[in-house]
Amino acid sequence: MEAAADDAPQLPPYLGIALADVRLVRTAADVEEAQAALLAADVIGFDTESKPTFLKGQSSDGPHLIQLATDRLAYLFQIGAAPSPALPALKAVLESELTMKVGFGLSDDVRRLRAKLGIEPQRVVDLSVALRGGQRNDLGAKSAVAKFFGQRLQKSKKISTTNWASSRLSERQILYAADDAHVALKVYRHWIAAGNVLPPQRPAKARRPRPAAPVPATES
Repeated sequence: MEAAADDAPQLPPYLGIALADVRLVRTAADVEEAQAALLAADVIGFDTESKPTFLKGQSSDGPHLIQLATDRLAYLFQIGAAPSPALPALKAVLESELTMKVGFGLSDDVRRLRAKLGIEPQRVVDLSVALRGGQRNDLGAKSAVAKFFGQRLQKSKKISTTNWASSRLSERQILYAADDAHVALKVYRHWIAAGNVLPPQRPAKARRPRPAAPVPATES
C-alpha cells in the first residue's frame, strides 16, 4: 500500500548561510570592503526586501534592504529615507558590466531600484526563468533547492512580511535576507558546474543621451 502524500518523508532542511558570514554594511570601511569584494566576483547573488503594504492602493516605497552575496559572504545594505552613504558603491556594483547578478523573481527588485535609487542594474539573470528548462511555470528558489540539492528551503511567510524598514533587524530577518541572495548564487554555481549554459541574455536598454544644450547664435 502506497503512503499518502502527507506521510512521504520530507527532504532534509537546507541549512543556509551562517550568521558569522553575513555583513551588515554600515560604516565607510564596511562599504569599501563590500564594494571591493563584490566587484572582484564574477557572479554575485542578488535580492531586495521591501516593507510590506497592507492597505488597498498603497504603494511600496522600497527597497528597504539590498542583499548581495559572494560565494563566501553576504552583504546587507539598509536603505532608509535619507540618502544612503552606500549608494555610490551599490550603483557601481549593480551597474557593473563585469559582474553578473543572479537571483529569483527579480523584475520587481529591478523596477524598485530604478524608481527609488536611480540604479539601472546590468547583467541581471533571473534564475526563475533561466532555469525552468522548458517548463511553462517559473522555477522558484524552494523548487530549485529541492531539485538541485535534494533539500528543503524553509521560507517563513511570517519573516517575509516583517518590517524591513526597521533600523534594527532581527537575527531571523538577517538570515532570511542573506539566504535569499546566497542560495541563488549556490544554485547558479551548481547548475553551471553540471554543464549547463545560460540562454542568450537580452542586452540592456541603452540609455537615451541627454539633448545637447543649444549653442547661442553669434553675430557675424
